[in-house]
Amino acid sequence: MIYAIADLHLDHTGKKSMEVFGKAWKNYQGKIKDYWENVICDDDLVLIPGDISWAMKLEDALKDLNLIESLPGQKILMKGNHDYWWQSLSKINSCQFKTLRFLQNTAYQFGCVGIAGTRAWSNTDLEHEKITEHEKKIFKRELIRLELSLKELTKLKSSFNIAMLHYPPFNRDGKLNEFAALMKEYNINCCIYGHLHGQGHKYIREGFIDGVEFHCVSGDYLSFRPKLIFKEV
Repeated sequence: MIYAIADLHLDHTGKKSMEVFGKAWKNYQGKIKDYWENVICDDDLVLIPGDISWAMKLEDALKDLNLIESLPGQKILMKGNHDYWWQSLSKINSCQFKTLRFLQNTAYQFGCVGIAGTRAWSNTDLEHEKITEHEKKIFKRELIRLELSLKELTKLKSSFNIAMLHYPPFNRDGKLNEFAALMKEYNINCCIYGHLHGQGHKYIREGFIDGVEFHCVSGDYLSFRPKLIFKEV
């Protein structure tokens, strides 16, 4: 089975806890560990689309990554907007994790399921009146990265395809953006995303939209319990 949960915001130092953002985050790191161990089996896959650790450097993130490594199941991790520790894939892979794989311009297969993705960019689209030139540059770069990953996905022998994004693929009025259009072009069946917390939950869209099934998997939105995304029949 395939589960997903984003925005773990792990902090083994205790210096940047998310608990300052409200009651929903009380003891969130303990909840993540407890729920994970109660829900996930060793044969399962867990997708983690970004905002994994508050660490600024890879060496400082190792305790948080080792915690995820110690939990049941295989995991695919992807960079979020707060993952400043994320460096080159070669440096991350040199840590030789056994259950962690890192998604960046790549794609993976798990049974009949293919997984691709990228961080994406904010709740907007390229035509939004408030988007800046700097944001447009980042937006277009992330579109390129998504297409690179999707092209790798086409090389796999998958019958069901999942796209992992950190940012939601639509703007604040609910309009699907260019990331969603690209996913549809490459026959994505399901899209998971995170990033939205607290008051941001009002911008969540889920269910089947234009042929793709969308799931928001932000940690606080799920009450820190990984969500079942795919169960092979």
